[in-house]
Amino acid sequence: MLTNMKELAALLGQVKTIAVIGAVDKPNRPVDRVGREMIEMGFNVIPVHPVRENVWGLKAYKCVTDIPEPVDVVDLFRNAQFCPDHAREVLRMNPLPRLFWMQENIYSPEAREILKKSGIIVIEDRCLKVELQQLGIAR
Repeated sequence: MLTNMKELAALLGQVKTIAVIGAVDKPNRPVDRVGREMIEMGFNVIPVHPVRENVWGLKAYKCVTDIPEPVDVVDLFRNAQFCPDHAREVLRMNPLPRLFWMQENIYSPEAREILKKSGIIVIEDRCLKVELQQLGIAR
């Protein structure tokens, strides 16, 4: 578990690839704005959606385990009730991501417990894009 912003800044400073679960390119949806801005910041953003074939002009994957490259952060834009299942999916990734990030107003003690011994750092109720911007991190 992270204990301070200095640790978070160090981790985020190493981030290159972000998988966005719940990615959709519908205007006025927070995930659309966040995804687009992280792309503009230079991150390799990989949309994950069970039905869509592309989002933001990028190939979308049905599940994080379908992504053919290493992912640093799995960023969730899903209701808390779905987070435990996504935590289980993330544990099947190879290699494992460094961070499992639940956006603002999303908490999941169950997902946190599932990932507790994995070495994956769990962040809840924070916007990844905002943290990256506040820390001045871009690629």
